[in-house]
Amino acid sequence: MPSYLEITPDKLNRILGTPNLPIIIDVRNDEDFGSDPRLVPSSIRRDFRRVAEWGPHISGPAIVFCQKGQKLGHGVAAYLRAIGKEAEVLEGGFEAWRDSHELLVPHDRLPARDAHGRTVWVTRARPKIDRIACPWLIRRFIDPSALFLFVPATEVALVADRFNATPFDIEDVFWSHRGELCTFNVMIEEFCLTSEPLLHLAMIVRGADTARPDLAPEVAGLLAASLGLSRMFNDDLEQLEAGLTLYDAFYRWCRDATGESHNWPNPRKG
Repeated sequence: MPSYLEITPDKLNRILGTPNLPIIIDVRNDEDFGSDPRLVPSSIRRDFRRVAEWGPHISGPAIVFCQKGQKLGHGVAAYLRAIGKEAEVLEGGFEAWRDSHELLVPHDRLPARDAHGRTVWVTRARPKIDRIACPWLIRRFIDPSALFLFVPATEVALVADRFNATPFDIEDVFWSHRGELCTFNVMIEEFCLTSEPLLHLAMIVRGADTARPDLAPEVAGLLAASLGLSRMFNDDLEQLEAGLTLYDAFYRWCRDATGESHNWPNPRKG
């Protein structure tokens, strides 16, 4: 049984991908990280020796893990609590998460971070489906602080170069359509986020983004909601924030509610 200072891998997995997920902090030392350079989804790496520098800037609750959930994890979590932050330790650390066969993201797939520790992405303005779905995936499973730039299609490559941003969902870049797969599908595969709920959602997104309503019954609903959002907002970033809630709902349906139905009127006794 974990103590009140710990969270189990199973519980962390249940809240992964949700909008109120605590900040997940990886404090493994360089040797441990080098032996398996994969990341718990949405986690950020921090040097345990410099917690006095970065600790005060942590906003919101934190979940800390080291290799085995022992001295480094508990030491950092205790320090954060001592300066007024909420902090738990992942029970068993990285090894317990890995041995539970939970999702792990290859570190070499992540773009470089800016001076504020954020990944920066750039794509075409006036998003509809892929350009909302991909930022949702990145914010919920890769980098909660990720920054998204929406610019005219003709300027994406130059903005990417000048501002050290990663281009996506545009021709002739790594993060884009491949064959029948849309960019969201490509990100699912490249980031190794192949859980059953995310693969289900990816099928729906692909159907809506590539005019394949035959792929899933929910395709038409996602397409209609996405086009409606694009007409509600002139500001792409405001549309993105609204779209995140839409994908939160679709993800939770894929994860928890696909077997649930709704009938009216309610069945009556007798």
